[in-house]
Amino acid sequence: MEFKEVVKKRRSVRRFKEHDIPEDDIDKILEIGHMAPSAGNLQARDFVVVRDDEGKKKLTKNAYGQMFISQAPWVIVVCANKQRSGKKYGERGEDLYSIQDATAAVENMLLAIVDMDYASVWVGAFDEDAVSEQLNLPSHVRPVTILPIGHPAESPLEPKKIDVKEITHHEEW
Repeated sequence: MEFKEVVKKRRSVRRFKEHDIPEDDIDKILEIGHMAPSAGNLQARDFVVVRDDEGKKKLTKNAYGQMFISQAPWVIVVCANKQRSGKKYGERGEDLYSIQDATAAVENMLLAIVDMDYASVWVGAFDEDAVSEQLNLPSHVRPVTILPIGHPAESPLEPKKIDVKEITHHEEW
């Protein structure tokens, strides 16, 4: 599939079929996420893979009851490693670059997921403290995104986008 087609095909899917995904494919998705650019090549991101039904149910609860999380066969929590980036860039590394590193990985992963004919949705609505406690994250690691991954059981329509000319500014606002 041509790259632009992959990008256009990506949708936020919240319903999954009860089909498993081979662990090798999850490994490929993780590798592609890890290929994302990062500030100073510090790769200030970590991935927590949740496959256990109880773990997925807890994530669902900690994500304000978004049931589709527990219905996906695999869930990846993408985390920002503030310490890894902060060692070189201080507070800006901790507060911004680590988040950027994590979210760049998320976008790579979402595109890989689509290219592999799976589906996901970027979940940002969750109780960070509860997820951190559930996953036993160190204090310098912040959960940024929950990615449930599965075979799509729905085909959302293409969302309406603001014309790119309306959101593009040249030289200044």
